[in-house]
Amino acid sequence: MKTHAERQLKICDTTLRDGNHAVAHQLGHADIVAYAKAAELAGADLLEVGHGNGLGASSIQVGRAALTDMEMLTAARAQLKQTRLGVLSIPGFATVERDLKPALDCGVDEVRVGAHCTEADVTRQQITMLREMGVTVKGMLLMSHMASTKTLIEQARLIQEYGAHAVILMDSAGAYTPAAVDEKVGALVEELDIEIGFHGHNNLGLSVMNSMAAVKAGATIVDVTARGFGAGAGNAPLELVAANLHLEQIETKLQLFAALDAADLAESTFVKRIPTNDSVTIASGIAGVFSGFASPTRRAAERFQVDPREILMELGRRGVVAGQEDTIIEVAMGLAQKNSLYEVI
Repeated sequence: MKTHAERQLKICDTTLRDGNHAVAHQLGHADIVAYAKAAELAGADLLEVGHGNGLGASSIQVGRAALTDMEMLTAARAQLKQTRLGVLSIPGFATVERDLKPALDCGVDEVRVGAHCTEADVTRQQITMLREMGVTVKGMLLMSHMASTKTLIEQARLIQEYGAHAVILMDSAGAYTPAAVDEKVGALVEELDIEIGFHGHNNLGLSVMNSMAAVKAGATIVDVTARGFGAGAGNAPLELVAANLHLEQIETKLQLFAALDAADLAESTFVKRIPTNDSVTIASGIAGVFSGFASPTRRAAERFQVDPREILMELGRRGVVAGQEDTIIEVAMGLAQKNSLYEVI
């Protein structure tokens, strides 16, 4: 039987992690300090901090961050009293000795271990180790729209068996509809004994609606970012989710006006461009392609003089996922060659 504390909806603010994608991972010390204070006042349960791809991800391939993981975590930790400090760890980017243990030494309260939605087995080492250490650990299934409900149940059960306290479905491509959220979240709530969460993106303009659908289906964890700050069309906006929870009279620790203030602060300090929907991010959502591919797809399209939407549709047909960024160039080159042949004919 779940306790009242477990049933109460928890808000995870990922502005200082997922939002880092929107500024090429260049959030600075002053940005982190200012927003961590605002998130604390807003009543966020968890503030996730770091490179957009998580611990150990700062690199030439996916982008070098302005600060080290430890610099970011130390800056945020000093501002938090009630709000807990969290990090994302994706095996392959993050290692135990180089990344996880130093992060815990910085005062991290919770680690979210992520993997592609059909590869939960790669989370085993980190989840079991963290659980043995007494650390709160949650599993995250990335690109979860790509897996059937049956497969997600099987993968989530593995994460539960490894000892995770929760499983969070990542709508990494912003491809979910409320009906799909209701089906998949509802099934996990029914089949698992641990908490279920939802992380929405806004490629199809449904992030708030999907987040609310997740809550109604039984999710007890919802991820947000201030102003939807994030890759492509962005995430579920903190301020809009807070407003809808207020209207629905759903109990959380969020303080409505302080949440609105946090979003205003983010816009006035480090949100260079409020995420919005355009033809590229919409095509990304339709194709079911990782939201973080929007910018490199635009660059490739310009370089090879092809339609970025065609690139995304082909990436979707191939089932390309994060970590396969090189395929964007390959597809763009192929389209350019194809177009050249048509011109000759």
